[in-house]
Amino acid sequence: MERTKQRTKIKESTGERIFTGVIYAILILFCAIIVFPLLHIVSGSFSDPMALLRGEVSFWPKGFTFSMYEKVFKDASIWQGYGNTIVYTVLGTCISVVLTAFAAYPLSRKDFYGRNLFMGVFVFTMFFTGGMIPTFLIVQRLHLLNTMWALILPTAVSTYNLIIMRTFFESTIPFELVESASLDGCNDLVIFFRIVLPLSGPILAVMVLFYGVAQWNSWFPALLYISDRGLYPLQMVLREVLIQSDISNMAGSSGDVEIIGDGLKYATMVVATLPIMCLYPFLQKYFVKGVMIGAVKGQARRRFFEKPGAQAPERRARRSSGRWARRFFAIWEGTE
Repeated sequence: MERTKQRTKIKESTGERIFTGVIYAILILFCAIIVFPLLHIVSGSFSDPMALLRGEVSFWPKGFTFSMYEKVFKDASIWQGYGNTIVYTVLGTCISVVLTAFAAYPLSRKDFYGRNLFMGVFVFTMFFTGGMIPTFLIVQRLHLLNTMWALILPTAVSTYNLIIMRTFFESTIPFELVESASLDGCNDLVIFFRIVLPLSGPILAVMVLFYGVAQWNSWFPALLYISDRGLYPLQMVLREVLIQSDISNMAGSSGDVEIIGDGLKYATMVVATLPIMCLYPFLQKYFVKGVMIGAVKGQARRRFFEKPGAQAPERRARRSSGRWARRFFAIWEGTE
């Protein structure tokens, strides 16, 4: 005889409904703050430049045209910046993920002597740095100026990402598994490449996303270390387009509005941000898993609702009083 589970719907009180409504209102407000500027930029890039100049464009194109994109793609500096940015992003992300993994794994091992000391040194750099001028002098002494390595090596490892990856190794990779592999004759490199990395797909995807987005959007290191325009990343090209347009408008230039107007700026913004936005949906499921590193899962949930040694009435009371907490845990674990 099969047992059928009946789900009882919990009736929400008036206060809970009001709270839920406020949460939805806040979320809708945040979505509007994020989406409306994007819609304005996209619609402006497809609009007639004169309509955009007159302020007739809001969230829908006026005088639909591809002229701005034609001018953007005819610009050789855009394509050169694209090529440079792709090289910097791919190479920089690979180097950053490898170095972060190599640093995070030993720091997650309980048998690594002095790991707290090394972790303290890493955390210290989050609050105290050498500053911009000493960093520039180091890059100059290493003869890295006007090379792509000046944009990759100084920011190769993020302490924040290192902490996230170390926490993932500690909470996801059982130490007993590492001990078993050691007893079977595996050295540290074999354990790392054959056991740890195959189990670390979510965090690797998160690191690729974090480092890739940061490298793609980076422009300030190029401003400091690169003077050769042939090495400019795409964001530096975008910066020049924005600055030149602002200068022309402030000077009251009577030049071609289609070239130096807002439409060209908007089209360049869309071209510069579209690739990294298209990448996110493919990594979203891994991103959600990775950002929940160290989150309380089933054990913490049971500890919350069932206090050890508590009697049945007390447990029922804790369950009854924890409806919102149960929903929180369910959303956290992705079961609701």
